[in-house]
Amino acid sequence: MKANLILCLLACLALSACTLNSPIPADPAPPPVPAPVIEVISAPPPPPDEVAPLLSYHQSLRRMTQGELLKELSGLGLQKRSPRVAVQMGMALMLTRGSSDLARAQALLDSVATSADVEAAPFRSLAQLLSSNCAETRRLYDHADKLATQQKDNQRRIEQLNEIVEGLKAIERTLPVRPAPTSQVTK
Repeated sequence: MKANLILCLLACLALSACTLNSPIPADPAPPPVPAPVIEVISAPPPPPDEVAPLLSYHQSLRRMTQGELLKELSGLGLQKRSPRVAVQMGMALMLTRGSSDLARAQALLDSVATSADVEAAPFRSLAQLLSSNCAETRRLYDHADKLATQQKDNQRRIEQLNEIVEGLKAIERTLPVRPAPTSQVTK
């Protein structure tokens, strides 16, 4: 029994020696990398695009006749005042051919462009662009009017000068013919 106990002890020691001096692997496997934690931050949805529908509206206005534009303007006049309606009215007034419509359009668009109202914020840059377009168009109309006035004045002056030339020609025809000068020979 003592011999069995010693054999059993020696077997245990031999086995434990094998586990203590186990060979180190040549290429140890890297420890597993934990998966990155991705935080999902819910961003607020982008604000709705307020300008794109107005650009489409402007294209539809450009295809309208003057009668249809005036009808559209009267319909817009019945709506509750808002920055969107002001921009729409400005767009319509820009395309009508009334004498003061361009100035009215610019005033409406300027009111939206300079408004501190939160509702007007999406429309400010478009209103500024359209207002500057109105100002430039008004400047061009004024310049064209000046040129037309100058042209009328120039035409009137040309007619006056032609009348003077015709009068001088008539006077010249009534003058007696001058005798031909004789050449004097000096001795």
